[in-house]
Amino acid sequence: MIDQNVVGICILVFLAIIFNFSLHRIDEGHVGVYFRGGALLPQVSNPGFHMMVPLLTSFRTVQVTLQTDEVKNVPCGTSGGVMIYFDRIEVVNILDANAVYNMVRNFTADYDRTLIFNKVHHELNQFCSVHSLHEVYIDLFDQIDENLKTALQRDLNELAPGLNIQAVRVTKPKIPEVIRKNYELMEGEKTKLLISVQHQKVVEKDAETDRKKALIMAEKESQVARIQYDQKIMEKESLQRIASIEDEMHLAREKSRSDADFYQMKRQAEANKLLLSNEYLELKKYDALSQNSKIYFGQEIPKMFSFGGCSNDPTLGSNTHIPEKSDAESIIGKS
Repeated sequence: MIDQNVVGICILVFLAIIFNFSLHRIDEGHVGVYFRGGALLPQVSNPGFHMMVPLLTSFRTVQVTLQTDEVKNVPCGTSGGVMIYFDRIEVVNILDANAVYNMVRNFTADYDRTLIFNKVHHELNQFCSVHSLHEVYIDLFDQIDENLKTALQRDLNELAPGLNIQAVRVTKPKIPEVIRKNYELMEGEKTKLLISVQHQKVVEKDAETDRKKALIMAEKESQVARIQYDQKIMEKESLQRIASIEDEMHLAREKSRSDADFYQMKRQAEANKLLLSNEYLELKKYDALSQNSKIYFGQEIPKMFSFGGCSNDPTLGSNTHIPEKSDAESIIGKS
């Protein structure tokens, strides 16, 4: 009875061991490939729990999501014979799940060692061998990652379709200490030059600002002067128009006055013309004669009068004027 129990326990333990080695798990983002006797089986399992024949079959998980492979301490010789080292190169890649079987069959489950790590060494050495240290370290350093990505993807498209390179990041290479110090000195001088250039730009900008301020002030003063000039011109024109209006008003008044005087004189002349009739003139003549104190008649004036001179008669006075014959005739008229 004891022997049967021991046998039963041994069987259970054996089955448990077999089950433990048969059951395995594939994590999400991975697929499983199986080997039996070193040969790759066509079965590819998805994430989850799976069973396999223990001891005879083994499995490997292959990542089918984005992964980053780090290639460290890559030596590189420049065209000038200087040996430099790239401390770390990161290659971001992704493998298509449908290409896992062919990838493992052609390049094993460690396909990235052959297709990425070794290829990075090769491409970097090819790049460094045709460029100088200054080009690799300074001038063309920003192009290394893009050139490396292009070269890797070109070869993968031919050798291993389904593996895609997403990005390549290259760190600054390590160079000999003496050369590095020279580059640091050179960068320091470049920094001083940049500072000097920037200071010069600041000075030029300040001068430009001052010039613009001066131009603005000059333009402002010019505009103010132009406005004042226009105001003075407008004032003078206003005064001129006022004077012109006053002259026109004065001329109109004088013309009106002249027209009134002319009209008055004209009407007076017309009235005089109507008034000076022969009868009226005859009346005025006799009226004027009646106002004289003495009237002389006859053809000859008495001898005591001296025509054309003064009388010698003391009774008349020395300043008594004796009218001439023509004067007398003009006074008495002709009968």
